[in-house]
Amino acid sequence: MQNLRWVFLLFLVSSLLVHTSSSQAICSSQDRAALLSFKSSIIKDTTGVLSSWVGKDCCNGEWEGVQCNPSTGKVTNLVLRNSLNEPTLYMKGTLSSALGNLGSLQVLFISGTKLIAGSIPNSFSKLTSLTQLVLDDNSLQGNVPSCLGHLPFLEILSLAGNRFSGVVPASLGSLRRLSVMMLSRNSLSGPIPVTFKNLVKLQTLDVSYNKLSGPIPDFIGKFQELTTLDLSSNRFSGGLPVSVYSLGKLQDMSLERNDLTGPVSDRIINLKSLSSLDLSSNKFTGHIPASITRLQNLWSLNLSRNHFSDPLPIVGSRGFPSLLSVDLSYNSLNLGAVPSWIREKRLTEINLAGCKLRGAFPKLARPHDVTSLDLSENFLTGDVGAFLANMTSLQRVKLSKNQLRLDLSKLKLPEGVSSVDLSSNVVTGSLSSLLNSKTSRFLEEVHLTNNQISGRIPDFAESLNLKVLNIGNNKISGQIPSSISNLVELVRLDISRNHVSGVIPQNLGQLMQLNWLDLSINGLAGRIPDSLLNIKAMKHVSFRANKLCGLIPQGRPLNIFPAAAYLHNLCLCGKPLPACRKTKK
Repeated sequence: MQNLRWVFLLFLVSSLLVHTSSSQAICSSQDRAALLSFKSSIIKDTTGVLSSWVGKDCCNGEWEGVQCNPSTGKVTNLVLRNSLNEPTLYMKGTLSSALGNLGSLQVLFISGTKLIAGSIPNSFSKLTSLTQLVLDDNSLQGNVPSCLGHLPFLEILSLAGNRFSGVVPASLGSLRRLSVMMLSRNSLSGPIPVTFKNLVKLQTLDVSYNKLSGPIPDFIGKFQELTTLDLSSNRFSGGLPVSVYSLGKLQDMSLERNDLTGPVSDRIINLKSLSSLDLSSNKFTGHIPASITRLQNLWSLNLSRNHFSDPLPIVGSRGFPSLLSVDLSYNSLNLGAVPSWIREKRLTEINLAGCKLRGAFPKLARPHDVTSLDLSENFLTGDVGAFLANMTSLQRVKLSKNQLRLDLSKLKLPEGVSSVDLSSNVVTGSLSSLLNSKTSRFLEEVHLTNNQISGRIPDFAESLNLKVLNIGNNKISGQIPSSISNLVELVRLDISRNHVSGVIPQNLGQLMQLNWLDLSINGLAGRIPDSLLNIKAMKHVSFRANKLCGLIPQGRPLNIFPAAAYLHNLCLCGKPLPACRKTKK
């Protein structure tokens, strides 16, 4: 959803960036001075954009991101956008107050620069021609200034992905032309201001990932143009106001990860345009309303991690006509079997974790369509291999914490699977049956903890693209192969609680992406190799309860972890453990 909004904003801005004629007026000296003041406030620019800001004419088309009115020479658009996928490209500095002198500015778009910090200058209140203000994905901080409520023509306001704190200023309720407000991914607190009842032209309201609290205001029903409502990952409480069911144009509603309570009304049928609904991780109670099955455009439904109870609504042949993704996990449901409508529909994502499913795997009418499947924490038994055999589109499968008995030598995963989780079952056999030279390059995550896997850790082929290997608490023996260095994408490695012996290979230090390493409770001997100091991304390590000896490599990150990470070995010493004893000459 976030990517779609980004494309929407970019389209609006791009539509305004047309080439100016060759007969345009030279740029205003005042505007040029304002731009150069901004340039001087940026102490580092690895994007290279500002290097094009040279010469006397900022309106000649050569100043990147700057557009002017050709007849007046006044700057109308300033658009500096950087991709978040390019971590080495950024601007570091502050927003110059001189930008407030760009009196004809209509579009101000400084986005994704990552390291522009400080506050929004109060001088921005002078930008009274502004229609779009987009400052998202920077490092701006402090309060959202009240002066932004003094921009009478503002239609788009996005401050998402910064470090703003404090309350949302009531003055923003004066922006009566506003159609898009995005304040997500900050640290804003307090309630939604009552003045927001004036924002009747809103089409998108996104305040997700903040610390906002209080009830969802009843005046939200005034936003009859609203198509996207995202209040997720906050601290909103209370029930859904009745007025929310009057939003006939609403397409996407995300309220997940709050403290919302009470039932969901059958009035939900009035949300005729609803295509995506996420109420997960709240405290909703009662039955799932039967009317929800008649929403014609609903393709994604996530009601997981609530207190919804049996029975599920009866779904007729015309129920859920557009549904592709369903998640009912972790409610108070005692399903016993997968409901027939889930088995028969053309679903791409099926998530029924913790729904008290019992017996053999269900027979799906359209297994080729399923891309993501989570049936974990149930009581399922039966043949996993046969169940997965026809799921040719499967990418993610999670069957952990069931009662599955499986020999890895009999498991053939579909070619496109990227993540498989069979933890906490009765899985036997050797890892080499799953991880070998024929393993699909798509496989990135393997979770097999708490099983009865035996044999050795296999040699790893260069073709493997594993990012996560969790094989703790099994019966695996032998040594860690030196070919572990082939797993250059590995982020997490857990081989704890096995019978692994030998030394920790030096070339483990070549895994530069590794941030989680757990080798505890094995029979590893020798020293902790100094090469591990090369892994600067490491956030967790444990070498506890092995037969290791010698000086712990002294340097970050290894000497900043707690002593518990190194306890119960033969003779490890050095920070964070006591200093090593000096040997007598």
